Amino acid sequence: MNSAYESIAQGLQEAIDLNDGKKVAAKTHRPPHVDVASIRHGLGLTQMEFASKFCISVSTLRHWERGDRTPHGPALALLNVVAKEPKAVLRALG
Repeated sequence: MNSAYESIAQGLQEAIDLNDGKKVAAKTHRPPHVDVASIRHGLGLTQMEFASKFCISVSTLRHWERGDRTPHGPALALLNVVAKEPKAVLRALG
């Protein structure tokens, strides 16, 4: 049990350090922020069409476009791929 605790404690400390902007030994990847409205406009889609095609709620999309919220995690990763390879994502999603 002691080694499990130490591993969890180390991971928590690395997460705190990373959040504080400190360098950590763990490899991390943070996709760049995206301009969701520009991506949508570039595809020539309405908010409803974009939300539907990429499985995003219209409300969430509107918050992103207004800047009230920012996409993070899997949504940010998806939007980065859509920005770079929209046709491939559309093909994959059917």
